[in-house]
Amino acid sequence: MKRTLCFALIWLYAAGVAWAFEPFLVKEIQVKGLQRIATGTVYNYLPIKIGDQLDEYLAEKVLRSLFKTGFFDDVTLARQGRNTLLVSVKERPSIAEIKLSGNKEIETEAIEKSLKQIGLAEGRVFDRSMLDRIEQELIRQYYNNGKYAAHVKSSVEPLERNRVAVSIEITEGEVAKIRAINIVGNRAFTDKALLDDFQLGPAGLFSFFSSSDKYSKQRLAGDLETLRSYYMDRGYINFNITSTQVSITPDKQGVYITINVNEGDKFTVGDIELGGKLVVSTQQLRKLVELQPGDTFSRSKVTQTINNITERISTEGYAFANVNAIPEYDQDKRRVSLRFYVDPGKRVYVRRINISGNTKTRDDVIRREIRQMEGGVLAIEKLNLSQRRLNRLGYFGQVNIETPPVPGTPDQVDVNVSVTEQPSGSFSAGIGYSQAQGALVNASITQNNFLGTGTSNSLTINNSRVNTVYSFSYTNPYYTKDGISRGFRAFYRETNAGNANVARYLTDVYGGGVNYGLPLDENNTFRFGLDYEHTFLKATDNTPREFLDFIDENGDQYDIFNASLGWIYDSRNRGLFPTDGVRNRLNLQVTIPGSTLEYYKVELSHRYYLPVGKKSTILLRGEVNYSDGLGGLSAPPPFEYFYTGGSQSVRGFQANSLGPRPADGTSDRSLGGTVETVGGIEFFFPPSAENDSLRLTLFADVGNVYMGFDDFDAGKLRSSYGVGLVWLTPVGVLKLSYAKPLYYESEDDLDPLQFTIGMGY
Repeated sequence: MKRTLCFALIWLYAAGVAWAFEPFLVKEIQVKGLQRIATGTVYNYLPIKIGDQLDEYLAEKVLRSLFKTGFFDDVTLARQGRNTLLVSVKERPSIAEIKLSGNKEIETEAIEKSLKQIGLAEGRVFDRSMLDRIEQELIRQYYNNGKYAAHVKSSVEPLERNRVAVSIEITEGEVAKIRAINIVGNRAFTDKALLDDFQLGPAGLFSFFSSSDKYSKQRLAGDLETLRSYYMDRGYINFNITSTQVSITPDKQGVYITINVNEGDKFTVGDIELGGKLVVSTQQLRKLVELQPGDTFSRSKVTQTINNITERISTEGYAFANVNAIPEYDQDKRRVSLRFYVDPGKRVYVRRINISGNTKTRDDVIRREIRQMEGGVLAIEKLNLSQRRLNRLGYFGQVNIETPPVPGTPDQVDVNVSVTEQPSGSFSAGIGYSQAQGALVNASITQNNFLGTGTSNSLTINNSRVNTVYSFSYTNPYYTKDGISRGFRAFYRETNAGNANVARYLTDVYGGGVNYGLPLDENNTFRFGLDYEHTFLKATDNTPREFLDFIDENGDQYDIFNASLGWIYDSRNRGLFPTDGVRNRLNLQVTIPGSTLEYYKVELSHRYYLPVGKKSTILLRGEVNYSDGLGGLSAPPPFEYFYTGGSQSVRGFQANSLGPRPADGTSDRSLGGTVETVGGIEFFFPPSAENDSLRLTLFADVGNVYMGFDDFDAGKLRSSYGVGLVWLTPVGVLKLSYAKPLYYESEDDLDPLQFTIGMGY
């Protein structure tokens, strides 16, 4: 366009020389060469009107105005007759069609949106310079994503009626893979230590699951910040990344990254002071300081201290407190003195708690989960706890809590709780598989928020080659206003134990019960209940003598009344893939007078989740179960024995196969036992930062069952180690493990590869 305008101006001046460019009075304006553009549109852009005197300055202004519209490839001015200005134009073609091909990384809709924003769209006037711009922008985006072999080729096909078809052909190529990352200038730490937390890196063992070896400019920027934080948390406050070079191999398939750093000196912490308006005692606040004089300076600990003090002050009602860390540097002594200045602001009270968005759930169901009280001081930790409790209900897709100030009252706020309802009832049917139980067919109808009251109702049918179960349950989590829960259940269960790799016998059981839960605090719950079960024990041709003797002495049908007492402590941060917290469970079950058989069971389990890094977790687990007879019963009934081995306990051994065998040698299957002990350690880690539905594991298991405490022998504990994965799939949780027995005996049934799918985590 600039070239054409230049030629037009040269022509104008040349014409002026030819006919001396005598200014003339314009009495008429004619436009020639228009095809799609209306004559009135041209008149609107002309900076001249009838009656104006056209001179060189005004002629140049007319040309510039018309070219500036972007509608024309060429514009010329001429004098026709004495007083007529003739404007001749050549319109730019319009875009009839835009074709995109070859793009996979960037969606077609995103490209079309970008084209439209710069004016390159169907029906618009075609501007070649805009097409050049979009080519360069696409190349830049592909380069940012590590696709250095990307190529963009555009073509323009003329069509009839001064139209064009624009084609943009994209060849994306493969993402360039990182061959090596080198850090230059580091003396205090090795390259390996610095690169451990990087998202990017050369291909490794789990690159199949991740894209860590695929270069990305954005992810490199994140890794550089990780590197900076690594040094700042270890005292190197003057650390600086001086430069970063990204080198591409000639075939554009490999990337070499070099990071040049200047570490500086290591600083320690000097004096620590607390200043400002301390609404909490200095002694309490000092306990919240993560650093002490003489410690290595850590930026993350400074930030954590600020958060600790802010949260503590908020419990006193100063919800908008401001805490700043003011450092003083002593470069000679390489020390940093810190002064934490506290500005609590005003104490804030809650005027009202407003709830919105609940089209189905009743207000009181939401309010009973809120720990912040109206009229009380605003406490941020109570609001956070309230939000977590509401999220755990499963009734809402989203929960937002806002605290807008009350107009005209600077020390009051309202708490606005907005929720988005989601279906809390469900009908599900599925098929799963477990090596212990075989094929599983299940169907269930569950309503966790029946008619918006917060009560839960469930009807379940499960079928496998081991168990057939029909059950119904109802639970009211707030049977009382204090949060005491009450539930009922009724069930029927058929069991073919022989299909579970244990002693061959059959049972038909039906019954029901009631249970209560008493919350002691946010993490502790006390549970108690009463159940009735009618059991019909049936022998088969291969039933062990121990079972036959029990039937001879006690009959084959039993009415059992069980009283249960339990305690649960649960501080996990979430139910699936927890990364922090503890879950302890203790349960005592004892038969009460009126039961055909008298016995008791004690079950204790512990699971401790220890976070390692951002998403990795170490799980320490242990379980001890014991059962014994009461009154005239010297041992619990054999169908209440414990079994172990398999994917849920000691991997590498066949499910339920561990423990003593029949004394008469009639079967090589486990009888189970009255004492079970199982433990293990497991390291969970995601194969990539982007995949939240998959965890890989390294584990070691140990355990066995015994006929009694007198038979316990630590030397008989079976153990194994191995690798596995836990994957949240659309059809359920898949658990796969490969275990190698560490200690076993020749008669043990080994099963190194085990998996389950469609069962709970």
